[in-house]
Amino acid sequence: MPARRKNLYRLLAVFFVACGLAQLTTVGVATADPATASGYVKYYAVAASYQGAPENLTEIAVRVLGSGERSAEIYALNAGRPQADGAGLSDPARLHAGWVLVLPWDAAGDGVRYGLLPTASAAPSTGAAGKPAASGKPATNPSTGGGPRVDPTKPPSNVTKPSKRTGGASAGSCGRTAAASKQSNWAQQQLAPHDAWERSRGDGVMVAVVDSGVDASLPQLSGRVAVGADVTSGNGQGDSDCLGSGTAMAGIIAGDSDQPEVPSGMAPDATVLPIRVVGNGAKAKSADAVNAIEVAVSTGASVIAVGSFVSLAEPEVAAAVTKALAQDVLIVAPAPTESATIPAPSEGSGTPGALLLVGGIGADGKLAEAYQDSTVDVVAPGVDVESLGINGSGTVNMSGSQYAVAFVAGQASLVRSAYPTLNAVQVKHRIEVTAERMGAAPPDHQYGWGMIKPAAAVSAAVEGETSAATATGGSGVGLARTVAIVVVVFILLAAIVLLLLRARRWARGSVLAPDDLEESGPPPGSARDETIPQRQTGDEAGEPAVGGQRR
Repeated sequence: MPARRKNLYRLLAVFFVACGLAQLTTVGVATADPATASGYVKYYAVAASYQGAPENLTEIAVRVLGSGERSAEIYALNAGRPQADGAGLSDPARLHAGWVLVLPWDAAGDGVRYGLLPTASAAPSTGAAGKPAASGKPATNPSTGGGPRVDPTKPPSNVTKPSKRTGGASAGSCGRTAAASKQSNWAQQQLAPHDAWERSRGDGVMVAVVDSGVDASLPQLSGRVAVGADVTSGNGQGDSDCLGSGTAMAGIIAGDSDQPEVPSGMAPDATVLPIRVVGNGAKAKSADAVNAIEVAVSTGASVIAVGSFVSLAEPEVAAAVTKALAQDVLIVAPAPTESATIPAPSEGSGTPGALLLVGGIGADGKLAEAYQDSTVDVVAPGVDVESLGINGSGTVNMSGSQYAVAFVAGQASLVRSAYPTLNAVQVKHRIEVTAERMGAAPPDHQYGWGMIKPAAAVSAAVEGETSAATATGGSGVGLARTVAIVVVVFILLAAIVLLLLRARRWARGSVLAPDDLEESGPPPGSARDETIPQRQTGDEAGEPAVGGQRR
């Protein structure tokens, strides 16, 4: 092979190897242990004994990681780390009761906890027969978009939820949440979102869920939950959930299931951006709520679902919403239950956003809460609704205004995907005028425009939409996106072909090695060069050349 061509191939090989190394480096960073990425880790408090014998790393690894060989991982995470009694781990067979051991991200089982490491010795909780209290099972399906996903286990005991779990765990439990004893999917049956999926499934729309975070390890949410943010810590991720309400909201918005007993969400192709605003309290701090709204807008969410942890009655929060409404964003929030000044876009906004206030109702049509008169824009199911539970617990039935918000946010995703040229004000108007009337003439002082209707919202002709594009079918952005992708792929292929042709010409037409001259003949323009007419046969060309010289 010519030397020049060999050099070209060597350069290309070095280039591809470098690209591979860069990819491996990126993967290594993305899968870093969450203990170094944020303050939240999985940990275990060593008990005085287990089944009558002192605990050791091998036995703990068998219980929480499934293999005694993984005790080396626990040792590596804890060796030399000071414990509350001043000692530290140096011998895998010698553990002190009350030591707190950091665990790998996929640890789960009896006694595994999730959260900030205790500053003092954690008292080991024991159950029957000396076993620590039960917890959840490992997360086996981490999703893309950041570090490993975790399934939270034990939270602080003073956690209070803003909603009611029918037959579920107590407010202070963050382990496996028991499924409701009486399952009811009346909400999904009444709204029938699948009737809208021929026109839209929410593709291309990102919905920020401002609540307790989202358990991204659930298979029904796999690939549709971004890393998000934990504004309570300032630098954490939002893709885990210790309270459950944020995960239930995400399931209502974008859950996707092929199991008949697990309902799908309103917009199964939408993306959820989880923003955690609560850690162990029943109400978000005003500063955290403000930061969460700012993060949602700056990240590019076109729909923001605000849970019940945030109160629009707080002046700082209302000011943040007013500022956000200067952008083309639809903010969906619970209607107020106390006197509040409703935020509105400031004058002079180029493409103002919209605030859509939602009331929750039950299957009997009764309101979930005593909302302020004439504040509800639309209503949606919010009592005894079925959605996803955290930590692989299956489905749970829950009640609260935030779940009605999730249904409306999911419908807003369908509309924004089907009609990408509509602004937030037009999306709100379409949701309102296509709702099923309840009470007096709309807007009713209790029910507003009525119950949302997903299929009508993506298919009905709405008067006054002069700039609306035609609904694009099940692909969301539709033909325009497909054409754009085809054009980009074509340009990329053309560039590759041109690059290969140029490389070939460079390899053959640059300064050639002596061996190349013997194979290819003299370079163009040299004394030995023979033009095409000189090589022609017949009377015009004369006798052919022999050995590079003419007779």
